[in-house]
Amino acid sequence: MKREIQPELLDELPGEDPRAIASRRDLHRINAWMGNARLIAAALALPARAASPRRFVDLGAGDGRFLLRLTRHLPTLPPGLEVVLVDRSHTTDKGVLAKFRSRRLMACVERANVLDWLLTAPDQPGTWMVANLFLHHFTAAQLRALLALVAEKSVLFCACEPRRASWPLAFSRLLWLIGANAVTRHDAVVSVRAGFADAELSGLWPAKAGWRLREHRAGLFSHVFLAQRTGAAAND
Repeated sequence: MKREIQPELLDELPGEDPRAIASRRDLHRINAWMGNARLIAAALALPARAASPRRFVDLGAGDGRFLLRLTRHLPTLPPGLEVVLVDRSHTTDKGVLAKFRSRRLMACVERANVLDWLLTAPDQPGTWMVANLFLHHFTAAQLRALLALVAEKSVLFCACEPRRASWPLAFSRLLWLIGANAVTRHDAVVSVRAGFADAELSGLWPAKAGWRLREHRAGLFSHVFLAQRTGAAAND
């Protein structure tokens, strides 16, 4: 199946639009069923045993619920860790920020286009970055530019994206069965067609030494990519 990128309706709607609110609610349920937080946590389990991040960044964080769910699967994160939610929208849930604080994680919100933020973000040693259902919005050329900046500003990056295959595509057309609204039903099909397969993200990662790449199908519908610096550079 050839990769196709089309506009998603949720990206075009104002955050307070009732259709957008309902679609975000649908996405919370779908994310939970797909287990994307658990899949990224599994990919991070081995690196987390070797060293803890000094800063934890979610690119395209939305309202922050995904990152909160992910940190619950990573109990060894050190108290006081800075967690950064980067997103251009104004949908961050204040209740989520309070829950981060209750877990002794220092959450901050960066309201910015992700590429712009990466261009200007300080290069902080020990930075881990994650992205959930975010990379599939970009063309190959855009991804090369974005991933090059991620490689400059992090020692570890993990993404969970739609798997581009016939079975996920078939399932995406059945979301009416769970009461998903028209926005969610449209965007689910678009997301799968723009998803990833095989080693496509590895091929877009900067071709430089000092990185270990892993990429694989995960769960029933997901695709996971992990890039980790190796050797002494892993602490820089």
